[in-house]
Amino acid sequence: MPRKKFSEAIEKSLKNVEGLLNGMLQDRSVPRNIKRVAQKGINMLSDSDDTAGILASNVMYLVDDLSQDPNIPFAARTTLYRIISILETIKD
Repeated sequence: MPRKKFSEAIEKSLKNVEGLLNGMLQDRSVPRNIKRVAQKGINMLSDSDDTAGILASNVMYLVDDLSQDPNIPFAARTTLYRIISILETIKD
C-alpha cells in the first residue's frame, strides 16, 4: 500500500531518513542483523498508511533498539542518532 502524502517538510525528512537507512544497507561494516532491521524501517517508510507521527514513532522505535546493539560499528551508531533526531521533529 503506498504511503500517504505529507507536507513537503515531512516528506523531505522521511526521504532523508530513508537515504540514511539505505546508506547503512550499503555499508559493508554493518552486520546483517542490523541491515535486516534497517530494511524493515525502509519498508515501513514506503508502505505505511499511518499518520506522519505514528510512522516516525514506529521507525524511531526500531532505530532506537538498533542503537543499543553492542555489535554496531561507531559510524553506523552515529547515523542512527542522526535518524532519531530527524524523526523526533515529525509530529502529527
